[in-house]
Amino acid sequence: MPSVKNIVQPVIVQIVPQMNRGGVERGTVEVAEAIVKNGWKAVVICNGGRMENQLRRAGAEVYTLPVDTKNPLKWPSVRRKLKSVLLSVGADIVHVRSRAPAWIALPLAKSLGLASVATIHSKFVPQNFLKRIYNRKMLSADKTIAISEYVKSVIRAHYADAIAEEEITVIHRGVDLTVFDPAQVSQHRIVRLSETLNLPDDGPVVMLPARATEWKGHIPLIEAVAQLEAKDVTLLLLGAGDGHSRFVERLRTLAVKTGLDGRLRIVAGTDDMPAALMLADVVVMPSIIPEPFGRVAVEAQAMGRPVVAFNHGGACESIIDGETGWLARPGDVGDLSRCLKAALSLGPRQRTIWAKRTRAHVETSFSTAQMCEKTLAIYADFLQK
Repeated sequence: MPSVKNIVQPVIVQIVPQMNRGGVERGTVEVAEAIVKNGWKAVVICNGGRMENQLRRAGAEVYTLPVDTKNPLKWPSVRRKLKSVLLSVGADIVHVRSRAPAWIALPLAKSLGLASVATIHSKFVPQNFLKRIYNRKMLSADKTIAISEYVKSVIRAHYADAIAEEEITVIHRGVDLTVFDPAQVSQHRIVRLSETLNLPDDGPVVMLPARATEWKGHIPLIEAVAQLEAKDVTLLLLGAGDGHSRFVERLRTLAVKTGLDGRLRIVAGTDDMPAALMLADVVVMPSIIPEPFGRVAVEAQAMGRPVVAFNHGGACESIIDGETGWLARPGDVGDLSRCLKAALSLGPRQRTIWAKRTRAHVETSFSTAQMCEKTLAIYADFLQK
């Protein structure tokens, strides 16, 4: 990890809307932990959330402020409170991870002479003039990080006048290889979760771990699985059970229509994702809209699982077509089904070879350690100036 001269203990402040379950929040925890391990001080400011305790266990200081508010009339008040916190902790760098915090914190950081970093996690496509202005604020940070080359390309496509290509650094999201490690998942965890999910004892499992929203591709996946010749495949929609009843009912109706109803499992999300991935013969990321990155793909590969996704967005960067997974033509249900068939046709020996290859791929390019090291290197550059 980088070291810094002339500063006893640099203070890095990350600001996120809330600390509930999600990729942004996990990345915040991971970077905070790396900051502490490097001998620096980690501070996180958010408007609460279930993951606050993880931050504290990592050694970070947590302050609760309504930095998630999108009401401009409230920003001056929040900014005054934020200023008090930044001064009291002796902040050196402010790192914002969303747009509302950027509007609140970046002008303040500039006025206090603090270095600023912004990580862009979202698709960042302006849907109208006001959204374009709202997005643009994140580009006013001293350093901009994009979580994928795809996100970088979207930024450049819509905001070329605001930021040069060389001013954007791509740091892919990372996977904790000590957590997402097949060797660390006991058979007891796998069996217990399988029983909880009511999975059959035989037959392959196709899994889509995703939030219950249409753009994640539940519908084309149901249609693609229905086209498979194999009739013993179970389709597990992990996380879809947390969705609105109308969405769940729509999925069930489609399953009945396509003859898949007896082999469909719509369940809530789990806190033991490594064990869940071990239940899958193939993990699918059939997002209709391109994923900014798609952490599911790298988590599955870390667990030795082949992945099938549509060939767009961040999936193109994390999946090597034909080597660690398959990339189907975007929106093409038939081609998605073809890729699923190829994944399910792998024999035991081939699956062992694939598992080693997918794991090595993630170790080489998508580890949490690499993500944190690259992020801390950016902090160190500012601290040495």
